[in-house]
Amino acid sequence: MNEAMTGDERWMRHALALATRAEREDDEIPVGAVLVSAEGEVLGEGWNRNITEHDPTAHAEIVAMRQAGLRLGNHRLIGSTLYVTLEPCAMCAMAMVHARVARVVYGASDPKTGAAGSVFDLLADPRHNHRIEVVGGVLGEEAGARLTAYFRAKRGKPRAG
Repeated sequence: MNEAMTGDERWMRHALALATRAEREDDEIPVGAVLVSAEGEVLGEGWNRNITEHDPTAHAEIVAMRQAGLRLGNHRLIGSTLYVTLEPCAMCAMAMVHARVARVVYGASDPKTGAAGSVFDLLADPRHNHRIEVVGGVLGEEAGARLTAYFRAKRGKPRAG
């Protein structure tokens, strides 16, 4: 690396570590998320749990925001930055808008369901009463490579049941 890691890279490394846990501990799609306050404090973190919890809404971002809301005793997550290894989907993007997250920093783009500029651009849509600053591609190659490896390995395994 050239200089010291940026703050965004540091937190994305944290999110990538959570993504690794998703795959190793729960055999979930390796997506990790960490929500950080304006002061640099972890408010919530998580990884995909939708298969494990039989919950279609338990994406990494939602898990992290739920944890933060409980910790803060508030559904508003004002001033926070959400770091996630994969570009948020429409559900997660709108949850961030409703929570008033200030920034989202993502790793890999999602050309199929990405809602932070790839397929949709929900976070910057001027029709919402809140817009979120978006930074994409932070450690994106690493995040994308992990997802590709996961899906390749899954396709190589026989289906259960």
